[in-house]
Order: sequence, then C-alpha cells, then structure tokens
Amino acid sequence: MRDLKIKYGCNPHQKPASIYMKEGELPVTVLNGNPSVINFMDALNGWQLVKELKMATGLPAAASFKHVSPAGAAVGLPLSDTLKKAYHIEAETLSPVACAYARARGADRVSSFGDFAAISDRVDVDAARLLSREVSDGIIAPDYDNEALEILKAKKKGSYVILRMDPDYVPSEMETRDIFGITIEQLRNNAVITKDTFSNIVTENKELTEAAIRDLLVAYITLKYTQSNSICFAYDGQVIGCGAGQQSRIHCTRLAASKADIWFLRQHPQVLSMRFREGVRRPEMDNAIDLYLRDDISDMEYKEWKKLFEVVPEKLTQKDKEAWLSRFKDVSYGSDAFIPFRDNIDRAAKSGVKFVAQPGGSTRDEDVIRACNEYGMVMCFTGLRLFHH
Repeated sequence: MRDLKIKYGCNPHQKPASIYMKEGELPVTVLNGNPSVINFMDALNGWQLVKELKMATGLPAAASFKHVSPAGAAVGLPLSDTLKKAYHIEAETLSPVACAYARARGADRVSSFGDFAAISDRVDVDAARLLSREVSDGIIAPDYDNEALEILKAKKKGSYVILRMDPDYVPSEMETRDIFGITIEQLRNNAVITKDTFSNIVTENKELTEAAIRDLLVAYITLKYTQSNSICFAYDGQVIGCGAGQQSRIHCTRLAASKADIWFLRQHPQVLSMRFREGVRRPEMDNAIDLYLRDDISDMEYKEWKKLFEVVPEKLTQKDKEAWLSRFKDVSYGSDAFIPFRDNIDRAAKSGVKFVAQPGGSTRDEDVIRACNEYGMVMCFTGLRLFHH
C-alpha cells in the first residue's frame, strides 16, 4: 500500500487527511483503530527514537510521546520495588520490554496521560497488560505476540490504535515539508549518537562512568526527537525530566529540573505511604501526587484534593523536600544546543546533575566550563547540535 486515508489532520475539522509514499510501499501498517495525523507524527518520531536507543545501548527501548515530543524514554532495566510502587505496578510481572515502557511512562506520569507508546522490540504479554491499564491512545512496534495483540485490541472499546512498523525500513536521505504552501527540503538528521559522542571531555573531572554514558545516550537520543529548545535529565536508564519547546534555554533547564525533582519526590516514603479512597484511578492518583508536591495549590484545589484520600497526608515542608532531593546524585544532563550561560549549570546542580553533554561553541564556553568545575561535574562537548522542529 502506497497511501492511506486517515481520520483527520491535526484537528477534527482538517479533512481530508492521508499519508502516502512518493516511492515504494508504506512501511507502517494499521492493525487496529483509526489514527490521526498527530498519532502518526508521534508514532514515527517515537519509532525513530526507540530504534536508535536500542542500537546505541543494546537494550529494549520505549518512549511515551505527547504532541510530537517525548514525555519519557527509557531502556529496559529492572525496576526497584520503590519505582514499582511509585509507578503503581507493584503486582505486575515485567519483562525487559515492559520495564522499558514502565520507565518511559513513569518519567512524567501526568504528561504521559493519553500518550502514544513506541517500543523497539516485539510487544509481549507483560508489556500489553501494562499498557492495558494506562490511559494511552496508541502504540507502534515492529511486531506483537498474538495474545498481546488481542489484549491491546480490546483497549478503548476496540478503538486503540495499533501500528506495526517495518524494522528494516530506511527513509530517503532528503526530507521535505510543506508550510503555507511552500516546500522546504533538507538532509534528514542522520547523525549517529554513540558512546564516542561523549569522548571530548572539557572539564577537570574526566571520570565518565559507564552508567553515565548510558544515561547520556538516553538523554541525547531523546533530545534528537524533542521539540527545540530542549533539555533532558536522565538517570538509571531513563528520562526523568524533559524541558521542550521553550524559547529560552534556562526555561528548558528549569522545566526539566522541576520534573526531575518531582520524579525523585514521588519516591519519598511519605508519598509512597499515601492511602487513596477505594475507586480512585491511577490518573487521579498521579494528579493528586502532583498537586501534593506543588507549593502553589489553591484553597479550591486543596478542598477537592482532600476527597481522594482515606487519610489526608501531611504536606512535605521545603526542608523535607530539600533533604530528600539531596540524596540523589550522578544525574545526566543533555542540551540540544550550546549552553549560553552558567545559570543552566547552577540550576542543574540543585537537581543532582553530575554529567553534562552539550555541543559547545558558545562565546561563554569558558564560563560554563568554570561552573562545571566548581561543582565537580564532568562535561563533554559533542560538537553536535540537535534542533528538532
């Protein structure tokens, strides 16, 4: 099949809509559901991310996409009991593929609500059961076990979008896009990110651990498919905070860091011990925890929030939060373009960042290097800008 009529464009009033190949057959097959343009945008960006992450690390990879940027991405490392509880999956059996998606979804569970999942490997029953319990719009993967496919087909009253991607598909070197009736053409971003990408270390501290290299691969490959400007925090084989689409790099850093802080705080014993009323669903729990960790909750929000709990939890003080966050070290930080000011490093340091990867090339590189040296960070210049629009 060379073309496919689809549900609608970016919005329901944008009809007709279709996807098609100028040459050859479509490498993607719709196994279930009726996808829209945004579904395909998320799916195809997500597929590229997980395919590259699998190639770079040798581990199963997954991504959770929302509006053409990843809310999370990860490789299939086992989860601690603490993370299982924080992700509401204590009772689940988790294959490596399921671990990858659990981590990707767990990076920012509030933003992942209604996501499009991308998985690098054949989807097994463990991964399908995990997805069946989450609010998700669709999935793309190279293949599915028969039982897994049936589980997913039953999701969303049978309308869950399931796409199968040809893993051997190689796109044309040149890509085009029409904007306002004008066609733009460019060489596809075919930069390959490997361990060697991080070999040019410019700081006094040059101790780049294997775990840090793995996490920098997660961060940097994620940035390649994140709307720019973007900053990504990674830890323990997964994204823990992504700041995307901001006009200022410091705002990207603040956004990513605040998400990373929430990810850490979700593992606080006081959060894990919360007792919700019977019938409260996972998304409501996630939203309640997000509100609990905020400092600016309104009286009306607090009134509604209290109704979700059997016992209303005592709020964490700022001192409590700072003490808990101080326990987390060795976080990796990636930037899709050069870091222009040291304020990014100062903010990153507050969230446990130890390893930094950025292209370099700013007139203030020396200021940024000096800041990293003050914090004992390891920073490498990749020479590779990764803007994505």
